[in-house]
Amino acid sequence: MSALLHVEGLRARVGGQQVVEDVSLDVADTGVTALLGRNGVGKSSTIKAILGIIERDGTVEFDGRPIDRLRTDRIVRQGVAYVPEDREVFASLTVEENLTLATRQAAPNRGLVDELFPELRERARQRAGTLSGGQQQMVSLARALLNDNRLLLVDEPTKGLSPRLVGEVTRVLRTAAEQTPMLLVEQNLQVVREIAQDVVVLSGGRVVHRGAALEFLDDQDLVHRHLGVAA
Repeated sequence: MSALLHVEGLRARVGGQQVVEDVSLDVADTGVTALLGRNGVGKSSTIKAILGIIERDGTVEFDGRPIDRLRTDRIVRQGVAYVPEDREVFASLTVEENLTLATRQAAPNRGLVDELFPELRERARQRAGTLSGGQQQMVSLARALLNDNRLLLVDEPTKGLSPRLVGEVTRVLRTAAEQTPMLLVEQNLQVVREIAQDVVVLSGGRVVHRGAALEFLDDQDLVHRHLGVAA
């Protein structure tokens, strides 16, 4: 497998403060690469830096072409979709209006979205701000999957969800990754075990481990050392 996304020496700042020190990683052109680490080590900032949402320097290449000097909207138009950590739905708009605003192509993937999120079809006229956290996460994922993207950047999709909804979101992510490679920030290691093929582990804004997901998760000492939890 070749790298669809290549990141080398990535550094990023927010308000003048360094939040990503030196990150180098590759995302394969198939499957799921999980970006792991304790809270506050720079996982979400790494994704935002790749997209140019925050100030950054270093090398970011997508399909062999540099994108580190492009604006965020230009990167998105190349087929890079972003599912943010805090969902960021338009609360005053309906579910249908949220989806319509996210559509970038003449023939969106409504069949896929309706199949994966039948509940959203039933709540099409409901304001997104009145949805539960899990339902808002479905809207956020659906917005990304409406378009024919080449890479998905997904940040903490199961955060704060009930075990039942975690299972539903995991199912959706697995289905999405069958069609589109994914860089996934996720704290739930069971989700990582179920769907990820590779892991990149951050600590203090730097990469401290890269390798196969199951090999990492099966090494209890390694998991505890870098994540502070049991696998």
